[in-house]
Amino acid sequence: MNASTHDRKIRYAVIGCGQISQQSFIPGIERAANSTLAALVTGDMKKAKALETRYGVRVWHYDELPDLLASGDIDAVYLATPNGLHRQYAVPVLEAGLHLLLEKPMATSVEDCEAILQAQRRGGGRLMIAYRLHCEPGTVELVSRCRNGDFGTLVGFSSVFGQDVPQSNHRAHGGYWSGPVPDLGNYPINAVRHMFGAEPVEVTAVGTSTPGRSFNFDDTVSVVLRFADGRVADFMVSYACAPVEGLTLFGSMGSVKVGPCYTFGPSVAITYTTLIDGKEDRHVHGPVEQFGGETFYFSECILHDRDPEPDGEDGLRDVRILVAVEAALRTGRPQSLPQLAARQGIHEDQIVILPPVEEPQESDLVGLMPQAVS
Repeated sequence: MNASTHDRKIRYAVIGCGQISQQSFIPGIERAANSTLAALVTGDMKKAKALETRYGVRVWHYDELPDLLASGDIDAVYLATPNGLHRQYAVPVLEAGLHLLLEKPMATSVEDCEAILQAQRRGGGRLMIAYRLHCEPGTVELVSRCRNGDFGTLVGFSSVFGQDVPQSNHRAHGGYWSGPVPDLGNYPINAVRHMFGAEPVEVTAVGTSTPGRSFNFDDTVSVVLRFADGRVADFMVSYACAPVEGLTLFGSMGSVKVGPCYTFGPSVAITYTTLIDGKEDRHVHGPVEQFGGETFYFSECILHDRDPEPDGEDGLRDVRILVAVEAALRTGRPQSLPQLAARQGIHEDQIVILPPVEEPQESDLVGLMPQAVS
């Protein structure tokens, strides 16, 4: 999927003009031929004029959101506010019948996720959770190979994802839902669910706070997921280490090492190496525009009246696990999860290959402090 078969463009508003929007989504949308930036929404009117000058579209205040939603000027919204505000803005967008590309995690509670899904049903718009890797060719290929049994029966999964997040960052003092598990742990959680084609039934977790750091949450956390058939997956995430990412899959016929596996950028190529019957093979697809790719895919779903993958139910399933990790850290005890049937997940016709854009320099971003990229 590289070229649109429709001559209409989906008009997007961006709610939340932080770093992920300015550094990644807005530049990426330029690569999506079926999409265009139509409006920005911010709570900081001091920077509104600078945003208008920088991006050439009208900037609305959060208080004006009902007027924007009713204006007829937009078809869809990209929502990238802090996690705890997702429900507050997602519900009116969806109730207005507009389409929503919602950053992950979907919300900070199961109740909020369910409220968002109910709003979607009432309004009738499309809802996609912004798992950009679901359109990235290397990731999709690897999930397909897992599903096809190329590595035999998968018996284990292990992953690590860490960044050195400065204590001045806005995420450093917002509690668990601003910490490494919802931010970074979302990636291995979503990956193992799709690679195993199964849902975990139990969560255990242990965390620590690094001496000398002033985060108000565990900055390094280790999590184990147990599945109904006895398989286990583990991952560790951290805000207090040098950048690191990788995952390993263990199968009855072979193993896979992946890295880079979660990050994005103009030079990032998702890469995996297989070891089957003693033969090692390296698979690299090259860098692609991940944000533009997911936007192009979502717009195609809107234009052709198709349900997107990943949808709100996929987002809800990840949030259930994140909530369970929070409880496991608080209580020190394993947490049970409802036993759910697997869903049909990532499929190969979601792949979008667009050339990556150069990310703007931090000095080009309006009203932002530097932060680690996720």
